[in-house]
Amino acid sequence: MSYIYKPFDLEKWIANHYLKKGITTPSLMDIRKIAISFDIQLGFREKRSYSFTYGKSKIISIDSRLTLEEQREQFFHELCHILRHCGSQLVMPKAFHDLQEWDAKRFTRYAAIPFNMLKLFDLKSEYIVDDMAQSFNVGTKVVKERLDGIHRNILYYYNCNR
Repeated sequence: MSYIYKPFDLEKWIANHYLKKGITTPSLMDIRKIAISFDIQLGFREKRSYSFTYGKSKIISIDSRLTLEEQREQFFHELCHILRHCGSQLVMPKAFHDLQEWDAKRFTRYAAIPFNMLKLFDLKSEYIVDDMAQSFNVGTKVVKERLDGIHRNILYYYNCNR
């Protein structure tokens, strides 16, 4: 039996957006280009990362003191807040805040490592974590979480089809 990965709708949506914008390989995943593709202004400051929407203006500011990998992870996290969330976390109940943070963490894995680019890698390689971390310019923790999710997905569909 072959093992099949079934992407979630959110993963498909992200991948389709990237494909429409010509972002087809990890080397083309420049966060400035991605921000422009969503009509978001992106800036860097020596201040904690944040995002906000005001009318039609969408802004993400990334902490310039972070490493490149951390900046990218923060960008995708804040991108989720812009695209999927509303309201100010400063005044919302803790449960809603926690839910948004959980969603942003999940979104970060999908947006930083899109499923349609997985075919470019040998997922069975003993060096896969380092290879993907280097290619996508994210930390190994994000890659490990993404790969764990992929393996859980495959196992689930394998068990459902037995």
